[in-house]
Amino acid sequence: MVSIARVMRVAAPGGPIGRLGRWTHAPPALWVPALVVGLLLALPLVYLVIRTAGAGDDAWALLFRWRTVMILLRTVALVVTVTVASVLIAVPVAWLTVRSNLPWPRFWSVVAALPLVIPSFVAGLVVQVALGPRGMLQQALEPILGVTELPSIYGFPGAALTLTLLSYPYVLLPAQSSLRRQDPLLEDASRSLGHGRRATLRRVTLPMLGPAVGAGSLLVALYTLTDFGAVSLLRYETFTWAIFVQFESAFDRGVAAALSLVLVALAAAILAVEAVARGRARYHGVGPGAMAEPRRILLGRWMAPALALMAALGAVALIGPMGVLAYWVGRGLAGGQELISVWEPLLNSVLVAALAAIAAAVASLPVAALVVRYPSRFAWVIERATYTGFALPGLVVAISLVFFAVNLARPLYQTLFLLIMAYVVLFFPAMLAAVRTALAQVRPNVEDAARTLGRSPIATLVQVTLPLIWPGIASGIGLVFLLTMKELPATLILGPIGFKTLATATWSAASEAFFARAAMSALLIVLAAGVPLLLLRLRMGRATPAATPPVRQ
Repeated sequence: MVSIARVMRVAAPGGPIGRLGRWTHAPPALWVPALVVGLLLALPLVYLVIRTAGAGDDAWALLFRWRTVMILLRTVALVVTVTVASVLIAVPVAWLTVRSNLPWPRFWSVVAALPLVIPSFVAGLVVQVALGPRGMLQQALEPILGVTELPSIYGFPGAALTLTLLSYPYVLLPAQSSLRRQDPLLEDASRSLGHGRRATLRRVTLPMLGPAVGAGSLLVALYTLTDFGAVSLLRYETFTWAIFVQFESAFDRGVAAALSLVLVALAAAILAVEAVARGRARYHGVGPGAMAEPRRILLGRWMAPALALMAALGAVALIGPMGVLAYWVGRGLAGGQELISVWEPLLNSVLVAALAAIAAAVASLPVAALVVRYPSRFAWVIERATYTGFALPGLVVAISLVFFAVNLARPLYQTLFLLIMAYVVLFFPAMLAAVRTALAQVRPNVEDAARTLGRSPIATLVQVTLPLIWPGIASGIGLVFLLTMKELPATLILGPIGFKTLATATWSAASEAFFARAAMSALLIVLAAGVPLLLLRLRMGRATPAATPPVRQ
């Protein structure tokens, strides 16, 4: 019988863990493209260093003020709260939709993932209108219960609630992909060693989710760190808000660059914590394994609470916000407000989102292979460098690319290529996390067997590795597509003249107080991203191996 401990810790291919001290032992065909990707994604960091180096003493003095320390503490508190809350929501939902006999699991998966496509500034507006002092909830409760005032939603409570409801899908998507890929023989081995279902869940299933939950938590933390829309509308000052104020109000951007470097330092600390938590464990089996889907657990008397949980989550995170937006559209139409055509912004949004997702997928393959198959200090540096863009606001990334384009590659300025590059810089970690998690669960001896049978490295990649990690790639593509659909600052700055997306159309309409137009564009963002997500989920469901009979809990 395969030892559980042996399965959970297998040395990386290419030698023992001690070889991590080498610069790199990967073939040039792998580390060269990975290095190019890492350098391109690190351009914003280079820009910030150049700007900060040229800043005056005022920029450095600002960093050591007590107010800056308080902003730092508020930012850390928000990041920790949102990350923990997202994990507590996502892991049970992932288990229910993948490992239980919950009815309509793909439907619930789509509903639970769709909040990811709601822009944070739209969610902030919805929370204001629905839960504010004289919001829709208070007006509905007043004639029934006599409620004249609700607790203030502004500040930390509103920001934490809004960002949690927007961020938990970052953990949900990789967790679901990981659960689908888990080898059922691991749980069978645990049961044969005398462990019950709960002990197996605690000692085998949940630890195997470690890479996926860690990668998703990392994205939640970095997303919360860089959000501006929700925290500004709900009046909770974080580092991102302070950076935006400096960029908009100060002629010298050196101060904003210095604050941005502090944000990068915070992101580096988060990455370090995630790396320590991940450790050096490997999460693939050493035996031939099985291609059957892990057994689904019969919920029994827990079916009703599970359905209630999923329905409540869908109502709070998706149906409620969409209902508020639909109310705005209906109110605008009833008031005679004209809705402008949104077909051109819709097509533009789909085009750039698809191109960005494909580009991120191609760029992530060499980096993921380097990190998983050839771990070294070089691979570690490349992986951490790719997270720079996700740790910065879109405004900072866009301005840094404008700086390099104007000074070094002027023909790229005001082109779709530069805009798509900004999307890749911003959202590459989302793709890398999904691909890295999927590749970590592929047994290296499968690839070695293909090589011994005469397959070239390229043929092995195309015929063996890519089909095995396709669920992870598909999840990453969907995630980058959804994120690109709602990106605002980078699109406003880098989009060609006259180029509009649904996000920019929503922002323009809201800034001019045309809330019906803004609501229409926001609803289309959800629809445009939700339909491909639904098709992707259905296709992945058909591609899943035949399910084994469910067992009673």
